[in-house]
Amino acid sequence: MRIGHGYDVHRLIEGEAITLCGVKIPCQWGLLAHSDGDVALHALCDAMLGALALGDIGKHFPDNDPQYAGADSLKLLQRVYALVLEQGYRLGNADLTIAAQQPKLAPHIVAMRETIATALAVSSGSVSVKATTTEKLGFVGRSEGVAVDAVVLLERINAA
Repeated sequence: MRIGHGYDVHRLIEGEAITLCGVKIPCQWGLLAHSDGDVALHALCDAMLGALALGDIGKHFPDNDPQYAGADSLKLLQRVYALVLEQGYRLGNADLTIAAQQPKLAPHIVAMRETIATALAVSSGSVSVKATTTEKLGFVGRSEGVAVDAVVLLERINAA
């Protein structure tokens, strides 16, 4: 088994929606990024890449490469997972914690879990997504950004 941890942050800006875990959430915010800004999927990609010592998301999808401008992070996640499978591993489970003062994320958690599970062709029982605020402390509490921690357990395929 291999364990990986990912962390990412994106700045909140004025907008009409944010996308987290592949789910578009209408609100007064957007996330500043080169891609679609899905900070949760970026952290999840980093966790999987880190578990196998394959670098980070910036190594595989650099933010100075125009081909990734506005990229769909679900597609990036699927490309990262293809690397995981090529290395002889599969997802045992993933656990994400999204820190955002707003918008309220609880109504979207089930859809987030299901979207990730579908993208990776795993059971939604293998994907945990939690949301928290920071009690108005720090940059998250001031609604300046969203931070996400992701942890994954990768299992060897056909382990003896």
